[in-house]
Amino acid sequence: MAESTDTTIGEPVPERLQRGFSFRSALSLAFADVSPIAAVYAIFTLGLFAAGPKFFWAFPIVLIGQLMVAAVFGELASRWPYAGSVYQWSRHVRGTTWGWVAAWAYMWGLTLALGTLSYAAAGFLLNIFGVGEPSRWQIASVAIVIVLIGSGVNMVGRKVLKIMVAVSITCEVLGSLGLGTVLLLFYRENPFSVLFTSAGLPDAASWTSGPMLLAIAYVGWSFLGFEAAGSVAEEVDEPERNVPKAIILALLLVGLVVMFSAAALILSIPDLPGVVAAQSGDTVADTLATHFGAGITKPLLAMFVIGFVSSFLAVQAAVSRCIWGAARDRSLPGSKVLGGLAGPERLPVNAIALTGVAAVVFVLLAGTQFYNILVNFNIIGFYIAFGVPVIGAALARLSGKWRPGPFNLGRWGAPITYIASLWIIFETVNVAWPRTSPDVPWFISWASVLTTVVLGLIGAAIYLSVRKGIAAPIGERFADQPPAQ
Repeated sequence: MAESTDTTIGEPVPERLQRGFSFRSALSLAFADVSPIAAVYAIFTLGLFAAGPKFFWAFPIVLIGQLMVAAVFGELASRWPYAGSVYQWSRHVRGTTWGWVAAWAYMWGLTLALGTLSYAAAGFLLNIFGVGEPSRWQIASVAIVIVLIGSGVNMVGRKVLKIMVAVSITCEVLGSLGLGTVLLLFYRENPFSVLFTSAGLPDAASWTSGPMLLAIAYVGWSFLGFEAAGSVAEEVDEPERNVPKAIILALLLVGLVVMFSAAALILSIPDLPGVVAAQSGDTVADTLATHFGAGITKPLLAMFVIGFVSSFLAVQAAVSRCIWGAARDRSLPGSKVLGGLAGPERLPVNAIALTGVAAVVFVLLAGTQFYNILVNFNIIGFYIAFGVPVIGAALARLSGKWRPGPFNLGRWGAPITYIASLWIIFETVNVAWPRTSPDVPWFISWASVLTTVVLGLIGAAIYLSVRKGIAAPIGERFADQPPAQ
């Protein structure tokens, strides 16, 4: 295994986060982070317009690829169950520099996601209260309130967070499965065979064409966040066994709910060829309004608010632990402040506050071209952060340095890790690929590449400024210490 050359002699044992999450809590947090409602609504219309109804098959394709990534994460989490997930896994398996790269991409990707999630929830919430066409500043004001309340929930304690997440995902699951079942039983407009067609889109006839690859890229935005259980690993009971199961099971459950909901929606769209040909409108809302009338609007919007807010809470919990874990290693500017814990439950309050402030700044930028450029790093940041530990695990296996933890894949470990590495490389390129459009400025098409380069340069400068003070990997410093109670 690659080891950090940094050593820290004679310093006090670093502080651990307290236990407070069960297996069920870790599972709920990861499930809420992905959020089936957010996963479906965010990309359904985009996928349908890109490849027609057969875009549905992008869901199982991406789910299988991401399940292999989740399985590798499970092995990594079992060996290094420390706060920060991808940061800790990358650092222990590939060394300090690569761990920092993963942390930087992850922190940016998730913090930007906080802004987009709160902004989307604000728009739905205003519509519930009768504001049909809210202005940018109306949405931003409500989004900031959501950020402040969400940050407060994360700061108060684990019990409040667990209750909020449990209630929200119960609403999400019942809403998604219940609505999908009703649509299939009573409002199905199209035969099941339509799932294998492009509904008249000439460019989407081939399954290997650009439109289908674009649909796979869109769906790749949906199945992210399952690593959240690893971010809170230090706070989970028996993390070496519970966290891997939570990571994998959360993704599998969300994937099944999303696929069921997406299929039900496609099969219930009236005049499907006309909708696909029009390439306009909100297909989800329009379909439900057609079948259930205008009365469905507010309950539907309420479901969206619940989905996006629950995802916000889980994302903030995950990214704050990554920031805190990196600060504990003195890997960030202001590590002394960001690495502090406060309150009776010893939570990373300062790290949570930083993510809230950054999210507010991002919300204030919403509606500008700069916002549109930055938002593209939301997804590519995830995939970069995912790729470092997965490829690192593959290289460790190839070099013969891999040592499994309590949870391992046995003889399937090596092939799954290698395939997961190829998948993550493919999907990273696919998501970042600059697809031009006549109505889109060139810098928006290239936004993923541009933001990666710019943020990479900024990150390199910061890393060089803190590199000499970075402590040894936490696993080494905890090696002779008893587990936290």
